[in-house]
Amino acid sequence: MADLAPPPTTKVSDVITSFRPTKQFKTSTPVSYTSIDHDDSGEFLLLSRTDDTIQMYNTKAGAPAKELKSQKYGSALARFTHHSQSIIYASTKGDDAIRYLSMHDNNFIRYFRGHEGRVTSLCLSPSGDQFMSSSLDGTVKLWDHRSSSAQGELRFEDPWLTAYDPSSTVFAVASPTAQAVVLYDLKNFDKPPFATFDLADVEKRYVHLGQRPAEGWTGLEFGNNGKFLLITTNGGGHYLLDAFSGDLVHYLHKSSGNGVTSRLAPGDPRPDPTSVYTQADACLSPDGRFVIGGSGSQSGLVVWDSQDSSGVDKVLKPSADLPSAKSAAVVAYNPRFNLLASADKDVLLWLPDGDL
Repeated sequence: MADLAPPPTTKVSDVITSFRPTKQFKTSTPVSYTSIDHDDSGEFLLLSRTDDTIQMYNTKAGAPAKELKSQKYGSALARFTHHSQSIIYASTKGDDAIRYLSMHDNNFIRYFRGHEGRVTSLCLSPSGDQFMSSSLDGTVKLWDHRSSSAQGELRFEDPWLTAYDPSSTVFAVASPTAQAVVLYDLKNFDKPPFATFDLADVEKRYVHLGQRPAEGWTGLEFGNNGKFLLITTNGGGHYLLDAFSGDLVHYLHKSSGNGVTSRLAPGDPRPDPTSVYTQADACLSPDGRFVIGGSGSQSGLVVWDSQDSSGVDKVLKPSADLPSAKSAAVVAYNPRFNLLASADKDVLLWLPDGDL
């Protein structure tokens, strides 16, 4: 099969409105995908699923690559390390450990134990073997792949989400219940945060658009350009912040109704055992300019352009719709190629359509 991925030299802005689904991977059983991640090379895609499996796809070939079963421990938040054949993921059964797995021989390399509540966030340092986790036990832990012991720990009120900045010198911790994001210098993480972004007043402004203050934050991401910090939510929209000042740049309003999605955020109350948690249903493009995500209750994807200044009260509506018959609960932009991936019940690969 010919490679699906287009050359990486095309500017994102030249193709962003022309993405269309080119490959669909159907599931034979009723499952939901809960996390999504590309490896550094852009060749592979990794997804956690509610049937306690981890699915890997070769995005260049447009074909399944491997299925990993974790029925004993469950699986969530599967992430590639900087080696495409090694991953980390959070347990959902038995304990709250993070597991480090070699996909080459399907053997565990190491366990990272210490959390006493469900892990809500896993993020890799862009430049090394370090990673961070947050948990419902109220802690953020700093780890190194080479050691099973945490390298550091911070305690918060409900720190659901974490993210490294592109330089790996700063990290952010987000707490929706506190309605705040705090920034730390990685080398001095044991010192107080050097910045605090209070979003309490911001959240009040958009209640009429389906936003629920102090709950529903699903993802946290720095833009590769260093300018933006994206907070995704399962409410009416997402928050795009200035990464330096914390000021709201845009409230990214979803296109369908009030935009509320059915997936739970990491810390949302669980109404029943079948409730599905998920990571962000939107992401920043590699150039840091665009946000691509689900449209809420409707199918397909939408695109917001951060350079669009047409919004009133900083409410930015999508600048483009990317049609599909399938909904998107998790979305990821390939770091090396102009290729999108989304999933809900099925997995879709998206490429620019040259005829549009």
